[in-house]
Amino acid sequence: MILSSDATPPLGDLRRSVRQALSYLDPDCVEDAELLVTELVSNAYDHGQPPISLRLCQLPNSSLHIDVEDGDRTHLPRLRASGPSGQRGRGLVLVDQLSRGWGFNVTATSKVVWAEMNCRAS
Repeated sequence: MILSSDATPPLGDLRRSVRQALSYLDPDCVEDAELLVTELVSNAYDHGQPPISLRLCQLPNSSLHIDVEDGDRTHLPRLRASGPSGQRGRGLVLVDQLSRGWGFNVTATSKVVWAEMNCRAS
C-alpha cells in the first residue's frame, strides 16, 4: 500500500486498514500490529521522504512481517532512550518491546524498516 504524500500520515485510515486486513488474527495481535504500523509509518513521515509504502505479510511460521519503505537512505533508525519528560523518542522503544525483532535494510533507492511479531489466528 502506497501512502499519501501529505505532510501528516493518515493514521486513522491506516489503523482501520490494518484491522480489516488482519481481522482473522487474534485481536490482541491486531492491536499490537496497529501500534507497530503507527510507529513505523510515523517515523517514515517524520524522518524519511516520499514515496512511503506499507507491506504486511503473514509468514508460514505464524509470524507477521511489517515493512515500511521510504525514499530516504540517510536517516537510519536507531534505538535511543527517552527520559520521562521527553516529548519524543519512544517510538522505536515501543517497536522493540512489541516485536520479536526489528531492523532496517538500505537499497539503492530507499530504506525499509521492518518488524516481526508472533501472531496466531483467532
